[in-house]
Amino acid sequence: MIDDDEDVLLAAKLLLKKHSHHVIIEKNPKKIPFLLNNDTYDVILLDMNFSKDITSGKEGFYWLNQILQKDPSAVVILITAYGDVEMAVKALKEGATDFVLKPWQNEKLIATISTAIKLKESYKEVDKLKKAKELLEAEINQPFKSIIGKSRAIREVFSLIDKVAETDANVLILGENGTGKELVARAIHQRSKRKANSFISVDMGAISNSLFESELFGHKKGAFTDAKEDKTGKFELAHEGTLFLDEIGNLNTSLQSKILSSLQNKEITPLGSNESKEIDMPLVSATNMDLNEMVSSGTFRQDLLYRLNTVEIKIPALRDRPEDIPLLANHFLDKYAKKYRKSVNKISGEALDYLKRYDWPGNIRELEHAIERAIIMNDSEVIEAANFSFLSNSNSASDDILSGDLNLDTVEKNAIKKAISIHSGNISKAADELGLTRASLYRRLEKHGL
Repeated sequence: MIDDDEDVLLAAKLLLKKHSHHVIIEKNPKKIPFLLNNDTYDVILLDMNFSKDITSGKEGFYWLNQILQKDPSAVVILITAYGDVEMAVKALKEGATDFVLKPWQNEKLIATISTAIKLKESYKEVDKLKKAKELLEAEINQPFKSIIGKSRAIREVFSLIDKVAETDANVLILGENGTGKELVARAIHQRSKRKANSFISVDMGAISNSLFESELFGHKKGAFTDAKEDKTGKFELAHEGTLFLDEIGNLNTSLQSKILSSLQNKEITPLGSNESKEIDMPLVSATNMDLNEMVSSGTFRQDLLYRLNTVEIKIPALRDRPEDIPLLANHFLDKYAKKYRKSVNKISGEALDYLKRYDWPGNIRELEHAIERAIIMNDSEVIEAANFSFLSNSNSASDDILSGDLNLDTVEKNAIKKAISIHSGNISKAADELGLTRASLYRRLEKHGL
């Protein structure tokens, strides 16, 4: 509340602190920009007239405009001892929510503020829905991908998806890089009763430790140096929808405990806030790591693992479902022939046999890149086995990587060095080759001192 009369401010604070969590009073309107920069407010009570301008209300209109420029969703109730209908109408036209005359009746003031708070809550809900809609549209507008296959191994995955989608159970998806873990998570959501709500995907490997809480739980304006406005976290955006946490095995134990606490209590608390928010959604997580081994080594919490894997879905590697390779290859053929406007319309039988014999360390992602490259480089209507000769070189590279020291850290370091060398230092392409995000690759470069 901003008013130049200290007695009015104190009387209002005594009344309002019984009905609200926090009441801030200020005599000097020039401090309004500072107050708005450092916090957000459900309701702002603004005097129309200050000492320099006794009765016209001009100062009140000036500060109303300043507030709304800073925060267009601000809920402002104007107060004056000299109000009339004309001034009230003008105030409402300029963006005020309501108009109160001094001296006020306590019950009426409280009722006016209560109504204003409900309006502010509706603004927050609209903003939350708008952000969730933007995320949802961004997800929907991604290039269409689907789970393709008819092998026994992939049919078992389909069966598990249908069973778990009928429940709100937490799901842990296991599989090598490039096997399609996020596609399985989306399929679970699309078959669930929550499909009309948001599917929120978070790459845990791409979130730095310093931004973890803000990204997942949100923050209040002013919670830290760069917190210029309220931020809705991914957990809250996924409320009543589905939350997908990819690369869950990359979390350190401190961050694991925060995820566990949120799942146990079914609530989150944004940074800088004292109020918790309810969360209601199944959690789908994925990793290519052996979490049981990590539990044994003390790098992953066993109680969190129990929370994550109510149901466990293991996605087979592409080499374990070779009968699906022709289906996938032709799917990618159609996709990239259209994208690059090429007349390629067939993959020869010899080429398909060659693809079925290849080991596919990068799984479906590697197959997709192989088909895309073959289409770009091919000048005829048929892709032949020779168009995939570069895969033999990849196999040789794998042999080089695995030769000699079989220590996993050494193998990983050599694989990273090889990928960066192949792509002439291009981190994005090297990360794709390794089936990693850029952030994950940077962490591994730091780990190995590369």
